[in-house]
Amino acid sequence: MSRSDPPRSSIVERLRRNSPSQADRPAHGRSLGRTLKIRLVKLTLWLHIYVSMFGLAAVLFFSVTGITLNHPDWFFGNAEHQAQAEGQLDTKWLRVGTTPAAVEGSEAAGEPDRSKEVAKLEVVEHLRKSHAIRGALADFRVDENECTVSFKGPGYAADAFIDRESGHYNLTQTFHGFVAVINDLHKGRDTGPIWSAVIDISAVVLTIISLTGLILIFFLKLRRGPGLVVSLVGAVVIVAICLVWVP
Repeated sequence: MSRSDPPRSSIVERLRRNSPSQADRPAHGRSLGRTLKIRLVKLTLWLHIYVSMFGLAAVLFFSVTGITLNHPDWFFGNAEHQAQAEGQLDTKWLRVGTTPAAVEGSEAAGEPDRSKEVAKLEVVEHLRKSHAIRGALADFRVDENECTVSFKGPGYAADAFIDRESGHYNLTQTFHGFVAVINDLHKGRDTGPIWSAVIDISAVVLTIISLTGLILIFFLKLRRGPGLVVSLVGAVVIVAICLVWVP
């Protein structure tokens, strides 16, 4: 073996030693079956090792945040602080399309759609730039006298209450701290579509790691029995806890 060749897995080596020699092989079918078996082991082992390393950060993150999510009081996960602010908006943004003719037309058609009376984009951008608001726009409600704008993000919330007549608003930003942020990331709450895809990919990675580990145990004769028994006991314990102790 040259220096550049990677060391062979003990599982693959064991299969090679146990495979019959060229002189002892009774049929081509058995040789082909043994070759396919070795290739399957190599592929499964490769997937198990490199997918595990690729998903190492995700496994550690979701493992640690599982603890912080289950016991937030251990890590000050309930801590929060608020910031209050006031400001003024251009009243033209709050009365778009409210000419007498437009109002009469909307009333004739039934209940008016108040959301079209406000320049939402201008209002949202002004709030973001003026108060460094982060998070995604979660809600924008408009009634006859007031607008309510809400932003949500991991461990964060901002709510603005705007008077449509004067343009004056009050803003409350709530910060829940680092532990709340990573807990929301674990749950995928208010994290957006990209992080949602990360959670899905992490779930696929963990599934591949588990299945390839299970496949590999079948190629270890000495550990196959004990390994399967342990996995079965673990599954039974989880099911028993769900049935007996979960309300």
